[in-house]
Amino acid sequence: MSTSSHGPIYRLFRALWDALNFARRLVFNLIFVAIVVAILVSLSSGTRKIDARTALVFDPSGAVVEQYSVDPTGRALARLSGNEQAEVQLRDLLEAIDGAAADARIERMVFVPDQITSLGLATARELGAAFERFKAAGKEIVVVSTGMEQNVYLLAAHANRILLDPDGAVVLQGLSNYRSYYKDALDKLGVQAHLIRVGTYKSAGEPYVLDHASEAAKQADAYWMGGIWQEYIDEVAGLRKIDAAALSDDINHFDQRVTAQHGDLAQLALEQKLVDELATGAQARAQLRALGVADGDSFRQIDFADYLGSRQAQRLPRAGKAVAVVVAQGEIVPGERPPGMIGGKSTADLIRRAREDAGVSAIVLRVDSPGGDATASEQIRRELAQAREAGKPVVVSMGDVAASGGYWISMASDEIWAQPNTITGSIGIFGLFVTIPDTLARIGINTDGVGTTPLAGAFDIRRPLSPQLEAVLASVIGRGYAQFIGNVAKARNKTPEEVDAIAQGRVWTGAQAKERGLVDKLGGLDDAIAAAAALAKLDKDHPVRYIEQPLSPWQRLAITLGGSDATLQFARWSGLQLPPGLLGRHEMRELSAIAEVLRGKRFAAWAHCLCEPH
Repeated sequence: MSTSSHGPIYRLFRALWDALNFARRLVFNLIFVAIVVAILVSLSSGTRKIDARTALVFDPSGAVVEQYSVDPTGRALARLSGNEQAEVQLRDLLEAIDGAAADARIERMVFVPDQITSLGLATARELGAAFERFKAAGKEIVVVSTGMEQNVYLLAAHANRILLDPDGAVVLQGLSNYRSYYKDALDKLGVQAHLIRVGTYKSAGEPYVLDHASEAAKQADAYWMGGIWQEYIDEVAGLRKIDAAALSDDINHFDQRVTAQHGDLAQLALEQKLVDELATGAQARAQLRALGVADGDSFRQIDFADYLGSRQAQRLPRAGKAVAVVVAQGEIVPGERPPGMIGGKSTADLIRRAREDAGVSAIVLRVDSPGGDATASEQIRRELAQAREAGKPVVVSMGDVAASGGYWISMASDEIWAQPNTITGSIGIFGLFVTIPDTLARIGINTDGVGTTPLAGAFDIRRPLSPQLEAVLASVIGRGYAQFIGNVAKARNKTPEEVDAIAQGRVWTGAQAKERGLVDKLGGLDDAIAAAAALAKLDKDHPVRYIEQPLSPWQRLAITLGGSDATLQFARWSGLQLPPGLLGRHEMRELSAIAEVLRGKRFAAWAHCLCEPH
């Protein structure tokens, strides 16, 4: 039926409705255009101008990691919602420090460590080496803190001057490795845990079969922790120019020292020469104003994130053959995994990309992993071996931890570098199988029946562990251990017997591992990259490329907009910024997934409650 058959009133209201629809579309399109123009203007307006005698405020927030565990969309949403970034990449921190060291406009660094939530000792040592390079450029580092734990303090100790809040503290408490043991609890529940392991010191499965730590586990833990702790004491004492024995005695008698200072922890840190001065935030700013250039009631400064953004915006790609860095961070599991985790297939694929890339001459595998699935570890090791067979040198750089499976994937390399306080080794294998027939019997459930073979139904946890299955598991795990030490022997030019003597699941520090031939050299990521370049006979100014999963166009846009100060300012001005704290990590992951689903679609529907639970 045509509209001409309707009366004049209908046509009037229809015209008004069409006009309203047109106005609505026009308004929203104008708003959209305004947002796009504002963003484009901000992105084309250049980077922030840095004046001479500027202080770099080095104030990382969150956990220091090798690779983000949150995707770019999630990070952009976190920034726009006002949430603090939960993670910061080690490579970005190093770039900011080294860039500032060579930048004549940067006069000093002000290190504010209070928002660092997690920092490994080997990572602290890596950053400490960068601090030393900064000082070697003739620039000073001033620490301003309200309190530090020992890992952060190891980094702060590299500074020229440490200012601590009068109500703050520096707590150096030593290392420990305490676990919960579940055997008694499992016995009460009737749960039977069957541990099959090869390696006297492979203690990861002990909590399920013992009610206390074995003597072998205590002996091994005491040895590697003692080595790391002595390294720590010696390094802090050397940096602060105090006696190592006196420092160790102060820590061992901390209760007495605190009592003598009437509970004043800040005064105790000053007395022990762990800090140089007690100063409030206002007093610290006044000192920095006097040292540098006054800027209102503060001093001329640039935040490290802004400085890093400025450097990255001006960075030009370097020509020539590159050293490729592949990050292997987290537990090793089979299949595809997102960045920040090690997947047998996904990590092997990254290595394969580097191997097949004609622009890559050498590969550095950066390992920070306590281990995991043996099959996935072997998948990654084989891919590295193929890269070497293809004529590309492979160098491993160990981070905080490269143990068990983390050492497995490190074997197929021309060189292994580790920090002295890296945790490595743990060359051993175990399997844990749980059965619950007694648990079910206690509530009146019994399991019975028949099978066609002795192995049929053997994996049913309702039944006791059969001798046949136990023999199979023991044989498989024994073969895995023999394969492990055989590969180590081949890679390290040792006999299997020599490797077995230093394996058995025992953990070593990087320094101890070097003494036993499990590690080639002591040093950080930069040292490993330089070694890989030398093996490939590259020029000094060779480019370094991180090989990572490719970003979608949406993710690239999210990084650009989420990292733009202008975007944040526009969001605040327009009232579009989300309230701080509204989106937690769970909501960030969910909204990030939604954004990926909606990407490229004109219309879609999704229901979600951005509300707090009650």
